Amino acid sequence: MADRFASLAPRIGARVEVAREEVLSPSFAGECLAALERHGVLLFPEIRFTDEEQIAFSENLGDIMFFGGKRPDGSPDPIYKISLDPKVNPIGADYLENTTGWHIDGTIERDALPPRASILAALRVSTTGGQTEFCNTYAAYEDLSKADQTRLESHRVVHSFEASFYARNPNPNPEELGVWRKMEARRERIGHLGAKEQPLVWQHRSGRKSLVLGVTADHVVGLPARESRALLGRLNEHATRPENVYRHDWKIGDVLMWDNCGVMHRAIPYGKDSGRLMHRTTLCGIEGIEGVAALERVD
Repeated sequence: MADRFASLAPRIGARVEVAREEVLSPSFAGECLAALERHGVLLFPEIRFTDEEQIAFSENLGDIMFFGGKRPDGSPDPIYKISLDPKVNPIGADYLENTTGWHIDGTIERDALPPRASILAALRVSTTGGQTEFCNTYAAYEDLSKADQTRLESHRVVHSFEASFYARNPNPNPEELGVWRKMEARRERIGHLGAKEQPLVWQHRSGRKSLVLGVTADHVVGLPARESRALLGRLNEHATRPENVYRHDWKIGDVLMWDNCGVMHRAIPYGKDSGRLMHRTTLCGIEGIEGVAALERVD
């Protein structure tokens, strides 16, 4: 098995050395998910999935999440297009630029489990920037002292849509702030996003623990603002140390899959006119950040 999954970085990521036809076979799903749990990120180099192949591969691994897009026949589209071009993705730069900050998908989703994993395929790449970085949040927790682990497990953090904008622009003018709050209010009305309280430490059903951090983390409940900012800043720096990170330089046809439950990710900034285009499928979550109790509610 080691020969089939070659390490990309010391603590995160593996290159999948498996024939294309086997990757697309349902019989590969169990081995793939086990490798994802072990490595956090899997690279299928220049495999060049068609959309239908990407969907089939994703369905082999679990249920696919839908994000409101429609196919030409009006049916839900499993493919979500990552692009800053508003003609390709209407929310484009209004929100996707925030993904240049470290984050975990699903920390502010209402009444939904965080995605289990994402599968991202490169159709067009940017000539400057546009790489994707991943960090291991299991390792970040495990590297803490026992005293820190015990202390942090009692903390809770409020995550919000607005916080992700502040991370990119900490001093907005009144007009910018108004735009952000209108966007958040609109998403709250449709029940999609909103401020949500999460534990700082995720107790997984596997028994492992990871940190829940990123640009959506607004403040630690019960701590003074300065102390809250300092703690979150220290933990984010701790989690994203170079030894915990893999940076991927995209080639057309690459497919990357990551464990959203134990990995933070971010895009390196790239130009709005770069043409960069990624097609993403997302696997539905199987456990909540709150731990086993949340899982039991959906089983």
